[in-house]
Amino acid sequence: MKPQITAHSFAGVHNKDLRASGSRIIQGATWRKQRVVLVIPADYPRIDEKDGVMHHYHGIPTKVYFSHLALIFPPNQGSYRMAAQGMEVGEAYSTAIAQIVGNADLSKWEYILTVEHDNAPPPDGLLKLIARMEAHPEFACIGGLYWTKGEGGVPQIWGDPKDSTINFRPQPPDPNGGLVECCGTGMGFNLWRMKMFQDARLRRPWFRTLSGIEGKGQGTQDLYFWDNARQFGYRCAVDCSVLVGHYDDANDVMY
Repeated sequence: MKPQITAHSFAGVHNKDLRASGSRIIQGATWRKQRVVLVIPADYPRIDEKDGVMHHYHGIPTKVYFSHLALIFPPNQGSYRMAAQGMEVGEAYSTAIAQIVGNADLSKWEYILTVEHDNAPPPDGLLKLIARMEAHPEFACIGGLYWTKGEGGVPQIWGDPKDSTINFRPQPPDPNGGLVECCGTGMGFNLWRMKMFQDARLRRPWFRTLSGIEGKGQGTQDLYFWDNARQFGYRCAVDCSVLVGHYDDANDVMY
């Protein structure tokens, strides 16, 4: 470095404008409790989209794993990671969350974060979702934006809530990175309010994958849940500033 005269303020960048810096802290609400339980289904069987055969997935692809390692949690807040192993994905979520809300300590925490083995969130994704939840108490769940795999994939922003009939048609994302309210979300990177799962009115198991065998139609565990939750006034949205990859391990493509 070149020689320089150091007779200036050493207060620091953030101290130069306390109003702006303080507003950032207040907006993120990091001074409040923001404890998070992370749930990831692992080693679970599911039907492959291509060959229609039931496969058992034994791990997380390396690229996705590193994105999970880089995930930033709120500073000096409680965090707990839970793997729901060896169960079908709907059963895994229902079983794990039942254990959480039945735990004397974890049930008092604020948030549950669902992350899946093929979703790659950005490092600041959780911090952004928490800030959104703090700013929008009307939503019980806000997820990051990710798309279905393959060419012609659609955003997992399911359903137009302005329609009087509940529906799960894919809605377009906000190109400006705003929130898009919908009737249901995927679960690849979702932040949920803990108290939602303490509502005895909600159907249990909360999450269930319908195969059509039982004569009740077909459906994924996420939309099965939202079909019920919306009947009790619960609302959800997708944050289009949180861009989440959806990894196709077989073809090494991040959609």
